[in-house]
Amino acid sequence: MEPIILKQNMTEEDIKLQYITPALTSKWERQKITMEPQITDGKISLKGNLAVRQPGKRVDYLLYLSANNPIAVVEAKDNNHQVSAGLQQAMDYAKMLDLPFAFSSNGDGFAEHDFLTGAERQFGMDEFPTEAELSDRYKRESGLTPAQEAAMAQPYFSSQATYPPRYYQRIAINRTVDTIARGQKRLLLVMATGTGKTYTAFQIVYRLLKSETVHKVLYLADRNMLVDQSIEQDFAPLQKTIHKVNVKKDQKNTVTSYEVYFSLYQQLVGDDDQEHFSELFAPDFFDLIIVDECHRGSAKEESRWRRVLEYFSDAVQIGMTATPKETKYISNLSYFGEPVYTYSLKEGIEDGFLAPFKVINVMTNIGEGWRPRRGQLDIYGNEIPDRIYTNSDYDYNIIIEDRIREVAQEITRYLKSTDRMARTIVFCATEDAALRMRDMLAQLNQDMMKQNPDYVVRITGSDDVGKSKLDYFRSTTEKYPVIATTSKLLSTGADIKMTKLIVLDEMIGSMTEFKQILGRGTRLREKEGKTHFAMMDFRNVTRLFADPDWDGPLEIDEEFGTAKGQGKDLPPQEKAPGKDDHDGSAKLPTPIVDENGCKVRIIQKTVSIYDTDGKLLRQESIIDYTKENILGRYASLDNFIHQWSTQDKKEAIRDLLRQRGIDLEQVKAEQGMTDVDDFDFICHVAFDRKPLTRRERANNVKKRDFLSKYSGAARQVLEALLDKYCNIGIYEIEKTEVLKLDPFLKMGKPAKIASYFGGRDGYRRAVKELEKEIYAEPKEVG
Repeated sequence: MEPIILKQNMTEEDIKLQYITPALTSKWERQKITMEPQITDGKISLKGNLAVRQPGKRVDYLLYLSANNPIAVVEAKDNNHQVSAGLQQAMDYAKMLDLPFAFSSNGDGFAEHDFLTGAERQFGMDEFPTEAELSDRYKRESGLTPAQEAAMAQPYFSSQATYPPRYYQRIAINRTVDTIARGQKRLLLVMATGTGKTYTAFQIVYRLLKSETVHKVLYLADRNMLVDQSIEQDFAPLQKTIHKVNVKKDQKNTVTSYEVYFSLYQQLVGDDDQEHFSELFAPDFFDLIIVDECHRGSAKEESRWRRVLEYFSDAVQIGMTATPKETKYISNLSYFGEPVYTYSLKEGIEDGFLAPFKVINVMTNIGEGWRPRRGQLDIYGNEIPDRIYTNSDYDYNIIIEDRIREVAQEITRYLKSTDRMARTIVFCATEDAALRMRDMLAQLNQDMMKQNPDYVVRITGSDDVGKSKLDYFRSTTEKYPVIATTSKLLSTGADIKMTKLIVLDEMIGSMTEFKQILGRGTRLREKEGKTHFAMMDFRNVTRLFADPDWDGPLEIDEEFGTAKGQGKDLPPQEKAPGKDDHDGSAKLPTPIVDENGCKVRIIQKTVSIYDTDGKLLRQESIIDYTKENILGRYASLDNFIHQWSTQDKKEAIRDLLRQRGIDLEQVKAEQGMTDVDDFDFICHVAFDRKPLTRRERANNVKKRDFLSKYSGAARQVLEALLDKYCNIGIYEIEKTEVLKLDPFLKMGKPAKIASYFGGRDGYRRAVKELEKEIYAEPKEVG
């Protein structure tokens, strides 16, 4: 039967329903076809002071050989387009998803692009290749070996508690498994922090174990926290066959009965340089070794994991990193080879899997330089060496107490204006600096410390009490600690998903470390209210965004370690910013200058929004942004006052500004004006008019004796509404739901309260008159 609508008049959806879907289902099992699967979550954009998620990417059809092996994309167009009109779009999706075939159709036929041969062709609607035909072509054209087929056929681990791999994780897993099946022994996987490296590693290990490609796996990390985190979370499904190596307790003859072994490489090569790994395991014991965060380490640390890998040289070895680099210390590119797959921070933010961020750059009056007075003494009575001190010196070579207070004050001010319970990591110059910052923040947040003494804590390598609170700080359900001050401990690997504010109060000369620190905030937790994060910079560290290496192409730094490149990326333990050489004579304590010796104040703040290339999109003051948007909507003060007074529901104006990315309540909080009506705040920001507080407006209503025209219960209701306006603003008193709150509950049900005004319409008229009086201009005062 012919369709009722002519083909040329059909929508794309009609073409899919009537022509493309039947053509596919006649050749493929229905369960191997998905329609409009969402590939990405959709980028979150920062608009004003709100975060807005854009729609995610979807493909029209995705065809699968098996649950973990999609093979083709099909894009549809309506019949007013040519057969091949959607082919380029299908090819873009296929490249993104790492698939060998792309198809498009307009209902008259199909166009095909084969990535394995480069060939393109067109054919009729009834000639779409069957699953067996496409599978055979893929195997033949790609030269798939039996070992590759066996590894490819092994499904992922799945359970109700485990989410299916995202598209980039699937590519990373499949490429790794495929490369190992082809016999390659050294592999590098590059995945941005927060994109699920450990989950990806688990799925690789699971599939290789289940397909019996490997039997014994060693997972190497450099921090106990990372090992425990991996065992407890992503690797939990394999817990019965996991063993955490303990060189003091393990015996060579009893340690052999597990499948997956976790260890710190510092354990396997002791501080005494003893090779414990050779005492416990034969060189051919492990089939697979994974080195987590293989970018980290000094020359000493690198030599440790290199010795482990060289001993087990016959094993397949996978390096995993967020920031690949080539320096005289770490050479993961030359050791592991070019990455089999790279998923960058840029891609993660673009796809909506990672949180975007804004940068608040804070400049103090001494940031670019402070020089002591002639003969000026520090708190110890020692003369302060006469030179110009800058951001590279503070907390390293000289301690300015008032600067610490000012930094802590600005952090506190920001949290008060946004969210006092926002997870915050403050990166300090040293462990001592982290303690001083912790103490100052505790002083400035006494009200929060009273609620819970763990509101602010120091978490550093030498602080056992602080480290004991790390699990609580990492938790998405525990409320405390809220603020952690640290030095290096939390810069890498610590999975603190709810981080909403990162404070940089240390010098960072390394792009690698900068990206790692940035990665502490990139995890998204929308259900818990985290859609983006802020980075507050007191040392102008975010100048690194202007560096060409910012998430750019992977390049080897040929100059590293030479005189020309000296200091560009030295590990922190081998380079102390601003540290002066000395002749070995008795060293005076680091000078400490109190607030009488150096007054510090903040002289400038800028808010910057960067795109995923690290390019500056805009620098803005939220006030300027708000003013610009208000003036774009309301041409003059009179125009705004007229629209406000004639607007039936004042909330509509607030919602209009919210659509433009302006949350008035948050902006008012940042300006310390929460007691000001939105009406006054808009007039103040956009038209420079002196604002009145809600209480001042309510008192003006009382002075004008507006309430005297009402008596008895009606007057009591209006007086109560005026009090509510003082406390919660105009929007709530416009709603009849307010009558279900105290003190109205004591006056009767809403219908009874309305009867005091002659019914519902009379009550509404009285509320409108009250609103008119609230916003009456001073000239109307009689």
